[in-house]
Amino acid sequence: MDVYKDWLGIPEGERPPDYYTLLRLKQFEDDPEKVQKHYKKLNAVVRKYATGQYMQKSQDLLNELAKAMLCLTDTERKRDYDESLGREFDDADEGGRKPMLRVLVERKVLSRDQARETEEFAQARGLSHRDAVVQMKVTDAETATRAYAQELGRPYIDLSETTPDDDVLDRVPRNFVKRNAVLPLFVDDDVVMVACAYEPTPDLEEEIQVRYGMPMRAVMATPLAVNQGIAKYYQPGMRDEAVAAAAPTGNTGGGKVVKQKKSTENKSWSQLTPDEQRERKSLGIIMMCWGIIGSVMIDTFILPESLKFIPVVPFLFTLIVPPIVIWYVLKVYWK
Repeated sequence: MDVYKDWLGIPEGERPPDYYTLLRLKQFEDDPEKVQKHYKKLNAVVRKYATGQYMQKSQDLLNELAKAMLCLTDTERKRDYDESLGREFDDADEGGRKPMLRVLVERKVLSRDQARETEEFAQARGLSHRDAVVQMKVTDAETATRAYAQELGRPYIDLSETTPDDDVLDRVPRNFVKRNAVLPLFVDDDVVMVACAYEPTPDLEEEIQVRYGMPMRAVMATPLAVNQGIAKYYQPGMRDEAVAAAAPTGNTGGGKVVKQKKSTENKSWSQLTPDEQRERKSLGIIMMCWGIIGSVMIDTFILPESLKFIPVVPFLFTLIVPPIVIWYVLKVYWK
């Protein structure tokens, strides 16, 4: 059975076909929106065969379609792939990266005035531009994340249309993916494709390298989609036990020991997952409350009576410490 011909209508020829033929695109198509549109249409066709006797063939073809789409919407990988097919580029060819707000303006999702308002809104509240446009309700999370992905020069993936490889999922535990807001997908050309809600940190990339023995390549997805994927594929107790023996400990052969770090240490507020934001907000409130309560208790019970006749001294700690703590929480800890 030739699934390329029977399901996708691709004429007989080279098997497997190149990515452009597979996605029914013209050779060297450069519009990522067209790539995504064709992928979505073909994905729906193949999913019709996802049950019964063709279930495995369907899943294999779905993975092929996903790999093709991710390659052709990744600026760097697409250029390398096109060159392997004989395409020649001029030195003046642009890489395709643009600031997220500019992308949204060019797509007529935002007006220029709305883009300026978004800049001010994000700066005032310590938000990323993606979170800002969503909170302002000027666009939805998917559109914002597509533009965010283009700004980073990374592909966007709709996780509702992708089924991760179980072998890849088994290599990392639930607490790891949840803490980092990531979802491993599959291996493509000796690279682990990982769906990320936020731009991956060097620490995350290093740990993925250690766990899989190969580098990772990030593809962007909405935070909600990543969290839903984690809930679906990492139900409590489902995978952690299988990972115990495979988890990296000590030297992995490269002569370097990678120590576990809390991923939230150097993250800004906008890079935290919703759970991490709630945790940090709660801790900040506790810090402010104790800054006030502790200062009042020191002034009341510890400050020597002999000093309390001096004006202001009876309230010395109460006047100084709480404002400092509150400033730190609002301007640093919650940013």
